[in-house]
Amino acid sequence: MTNSLNNIFDVGARSMSAQMVRMNTLASNIANAGSVASTPEEAYQARRAVFETQYSGAVRDIDTLSTTQATEIVDLARDPEAKYRPDHPKADENGFIYQSTVNVEEEMVEMMEASRQYQNVLETVSTMRTLMSRTVTMGK
Repeated sequence: MTNSLNNIFDVGARSMSAQMVRMNTLASNIANAGSVASTPEEAYQARRAVFETQYSGAVRDIDTLSTTQATEIVDLARDPEAKYRPDHPKADENGFIYQSTVNVEEEMVEMMEASRQYQNVLETVSTMRTLMSRTVTMGK
């Protein structure tokens, strides 16, 4: 993605895109919350989007536009929970299954935060659009 931030609408678009990546990652985590595996390595690892601040120019001063962009998705360093279930088809030779590292409550809080951030940016862009439209029609 290019590093051009020309106006508030570019900032808003990038910010909303970053929050969508965040929400999609959280949705994937929630979808895999109850999954189990035969080994700790195969267990689903919760993931998080990593964000980076991007500036419109080389100088990071007060007059420079900046926004965030999701740059990568990383696994959280958590150990899967081993449960003794010798009757389960995925149980290992010792009778253990390994549950995903997803904490559903934590994911829901993160999703609410991402949704609120998305809504805030959308409201800001909408307000700017309305103000610009009113400014154009003031002299008529």
